[in-house]
Amino acid sequence: MTMVDLGPQTRILAGLAESVSDDRLADATPCPDLPVRNLLGHLLHLSVAFRDAARKDLGAATDTNPNATLPDIGHGWREDLPKVLDELADAWRDPAAWTGDTRAGGVDLPGAVAGAVVADELVIHGWDLARALGLPYDPDPDALASAHGFLRAAADDPSRGGGIFGPVVPVPADAPLLDRAVGLSGRDPGWQPGARG
Repeated sequence: MTMVDLGPQTRILAGLAESVSDDRLADATPCPDLPVRNLLGHLLHLSVAFRDAARKDLGAATDTNPNATLPDIGHGWREDLPKVLDELADAWRDPAAWTGDTRAGGVDLPGAVAGAVVADELVIHGWDLARALGLPYDPDPDALASAHGFLRAAADDPSRGGGIFGPVVPVPADAPLLDRAVGLSGRDPGWQPGARG
C-alpha cells in the first residue's frame, strides 16, 4: 500500500466540521446509529487513535475498540477536532508510520494497512458528514484512491462476508470513484437526509 499525505483530506474534513452549527448536531447521517454529534465524536476518537498508531505510541487510545461505546463530542470539540486532525496528518507524513506493525481499535496490523484504514475513515466519514449537512464533497484524490483500494480488497476477502462495514451496496462500474467507494463501505451513494431532528 502506498504512502498518502492525509493533510489535504484532514483539511477538507476540518472545513466540513467547522460548518456544523449547534442546531445540526442531532441530524441523521448515513452512518447507522450515529447522528452528527456522535459522528464527530467518532472522528475525534479515531483521529487520536490513528495519530498514536502512526507514532507507534501504543496505549489506551490505540487499545480501545471505537465501537464499544457511542462516541460523543466534548465541550471543546470545535478546537480539539481540527487540532487532532492536523496532528494525525503530521504523524502519517513520517515514512516510519507506514512500516512495521502498530495497533488501532485494539487490533494489531501492519502500518501500511493502518494508513489505508485511516484514509478510508477520513474519506467515508467526510462523505457521511457532507451528505448529512447537504454540502458538496470533493475528497482528496489520493486519499480516495487509497480508501477505494482498501475497501475493494476488503469486499473481495471471503472471510469478511462481502464487506468490512456491512453488505456492499451495488454501484455501476462506471460510477464516480467516490460512489463506488461509498457503496463498498455498505452505504447507499444516493442517501439523502430525511426530516431533521
